[in-house]
Amino acid sequence: MRWAATIGFVSIGTLHFVSPAGFVAIIPRSLPYPEALNYIAGAAEILGGLGLILPATRRLAAWGLIALLVAVFPANINMAVNHLPLGGKPVAAWMLWARLPLQMVMLAWVFLFTRRDPR
Repeated sequence: MRWAATIGFVSIGTLHFVSPAGFVAIIPRSLPYPEALNYIAGAAEILGGLGLILPATRRLAAWGLIALLVAVFPANINMAVNHLPLGGKPVAAWMLWARLPLQMVMLAWVFLFTRRDPR
C-alpha cells in the first residue's frame, strides 16, 4: 500500500509540472499566485511521496501529505461547485462531487503511515 501511495503522489506531483494548466484552473480565484501554488503543491506531493519510502522520513512525510490533502481540498470543492473540467476534460457533476469523499479515503490511507513502526 505504501508503494502505491508513493507512486501515486510522485506521479500526480510530476503532473503539476508537466501539465500545470488543469491544476491551476481549479485553484480558487480568491487565492493569490495560483501558478506558484500549483508548483508548491506539486513539489510537496513529490517530496511527500518519496518521503514515504524511508522509515526515517515516513511519519513526517505522511503528516505533510495529510496537511497537503487538507490544503488542496478547497480546490476540489471549487471544482465541484463550479463544475470545472478534470484534466481539461468535462466530466459529470456527480463525479466531481464523488471526488470529495474520496479525498477523505486518501487522508485515512495516508494516516496509516503516521504510525510508529513497532520494531
